[in-house]
Amino acid sequence: MRLSFHPYTLKLRETFTISTYSRDTTPCIIVRLDHDGFTGYGEASLPQYLGETADSAARFLSQVDLSQFKDPLMTEDILSYVAAIDQGHCAAKAAIDIALHDLAGKIIGQPCHKLLGLDKAKAPITSYTIGIGPETETRQKVRAAATKYKILKVKLGTDHDRQIIETLRQETSIPITVDANQGWRDPSEAIDMAHWLAGQGTLLIEQPFPRADLDMTARLSEASPIPIIADESVQRATDIPRLQGAFDGINIKLMKCTGMREAWSMIATARALGMRVMLGCMTETSCAISAAAQLSPAVDFADLDGNLLISNDPFTGVAVAGGRITLPDAPGIGVQPAGGQTETFTN
Repeated sequence: MRLSFHPYTLKLRETFTISTYSRDTTPCIIVRLDHDGFTGYGEASLPQYLGETADSAARFLSQVDLSQFKDPLMTEDILSYVAAIDQGHCAAKAAIDIALHDLAGKIIGQPCHKLLGLDKAKAPITSYTIGIGPETETRQKVRAAATKYKILKVKLGTDHDRQIIETLRQETSIPITVDANQGWRDPSEAIDMAHWLAGQGTLLIEQPFPRADLDMTARLSEASPIPIIADESVQRATDIPRLQGAFDGINIKLMKCTGMREAWSMIATARALGMRVMLGCMTETSCAISAAAQLSPAVDFADLDGNLLISNDPFTGVAVAGGRITLPDAPGIGVQPAGGQTETFTN
């Protein structure tokens, strides 16, 4: 196998704002694995809060020597080797994991969801994210999104959260999820907010408190009429048992957990503990989104809109029809470079 990689900058259609920062671009690295005439694609999306940069990811990828592996289908051995090279570098490792699954699926001639025994007809509806912004801008975004999607995800964690929801509800009555991005601080206020949000057609609340505040989260979960889902509080499968009782479910992101293999393990762990499962994303191309979507028939909720938020997606892959994730029948993760320009993704 030959590994190559190429830096790429994702350009957002609109400035994306959450409770802690705003951004217009996201650095990314596209990974390519070639073996015996087959090519697998992967991606490392690198938003600033991950703690990885394009330079650090490139340095890690430069250490990876896959020429020692003659059979790409030996994914356990290959990914165990990659994991042992260095600690951290989760997004860079995810890029290799995704490319390897794509390559393996293409060699076998089957989409990854079939190799996992999943029925693509069970893929869920994905939410579409509305970032924090001025009221007029929020109204415009909600109006446009409500014509295409059946669930909206709303970023909260501000001093005017109720006003944001009230503004949204003046424009649409479709279901919503909310993500406080660790922005809430008072459990009593959060409990009141949860009950109010339930009356506003809210399906779930994501990461209300700082990641380490499990006691406050447990108090909210016990009193909340809607599920409380962990995001920043969970990264790998080993994190999940300590969250039982504090959260009702977990949000899995390939860039945080090192890829599809670990995500599948996280799904199994959460199910064994009776917890709900959500698949989320960063700002990503259709490559990483399509990889996560291969797992989506196994989860309860999906927030796989990262490719819909950028203006320069270099891949084609999974589609969203009427808000529902539509998995392609193509082998692997089901992506191809847009326009067939494969030479763009070599270093």
